[in-house]
Amino acid sequence: MKHFHALGLGAVAALGMTALSMLPASAAWEPTKPVEFIVPAGTGGGADQMARTLQGIIAKHSLMSTQLVVINKSGGAGGEGFLDVKNAKGNPHKIVITLSNLFTTPLATGIPFNWKDMTPVAMLALDEFVLWVNASEPYKTAGDYVAAIKAAPDGTFKMGGTGSKSEDQIITVAFEKAVGKKMTYIPYKGGGEVAVQLVGGHINSSVNNPIEAVSQWRGDKVRPLCVFDSKTLPYTDKILGDLSWSSVPTCVSSGVDVEYLMLRGIFMPPGVTDEQVAYFVELFKKVRETPEWKQLMKDGAFNQTFMAGAEFKTWLEAAEATHKGLMQEAGFIAGN
Repeated sequence: MKHFHALGLGAVAALGMTALSMLPASAAWEPTKPVEFIVPAGTGGGADQMARTLQGIIAKHSLMSTQLVVINKSGGAGGEGFLDVKNAKGNPHKIVITLSNLFTTPLATGIPFNWKDMTPVAMLALDEFVLWVNASEPYKTAGDYVAAIKAAPDGTFKMGGTGSKSEDQIITVAFEKAVGKKMTYIPYKGGGEVAVQLVGGHINSSVNNPIEAVSQWRGDKVRPLCVFDSKTLPYTDKILGDLSWSSVPTCVSSGVDVEYLMLRGIFMPPGVTDEQVAYFVELFKKVRETPEWKQLMKDGAFNQTFMAGAEFKTWLEAAEATHKGLMQEAGFIAGN
């Protein structure tokens, strides 16, 4: 909002348009103290890695006049983090990075929270899911792995994932239905821990996001069998030998009819102003132009869709309905 000096109407008219354009205007809103960046998940996972990359980019390029401080609040499948933001009404110095637990956690736990209890800022990207196995295992394709699962008794093969009744377990249930066999699902606090457990041979497979296991793939410790998307990934930079993300076939083309993409978005507490939201929308637009962000998108094989405003809210409405259907089908709705 522009603030004019206290001049009478006649005096203002006499100034003319040129003089008026020179009158000072108040600066747009910006943070006046460190901004808490809540991660509703454990350390080392995809959300945590993205948040810390954002923190580093913003600091390196001096995109904010204050600090961005990453705080992990993973309790209650991320419910701890979401309730913290919900209860910080009107506080523009707190943001949260969201994943699909934005929808799954309240449905699975019954905690008093809905995405509408916060203020949507922007979709930064959509994250993929990949079926991974230990590189020392004999399975070269998803078909090989599925054949082994089908040949063994129910529950023989262990699938590791982040959290219970979350997106990783939703995909696991869909995978079980596609192959007609039960697995043993083992939940961990974050994707980083899941990757470590797979490398250690404590689980047979995982459905980690690309960014959560790319370093282990690069080190030839894990092997991607298929991606849960409708099309292969476009990234052709070599990761291991001649292999790139574009080398990974879709699970559908491999005979496993399962597709799933996950939100990586930013929200603020309820009751913040449009001007405060606009500040963070513009901040993340600047982040997206940096070479570090573009490298993260390549390394993590992200779908680079960006949304804000009404378009983002429409997407959230549809995603909430989709997740409710998936959760009902899996039997994960609290109280059911």
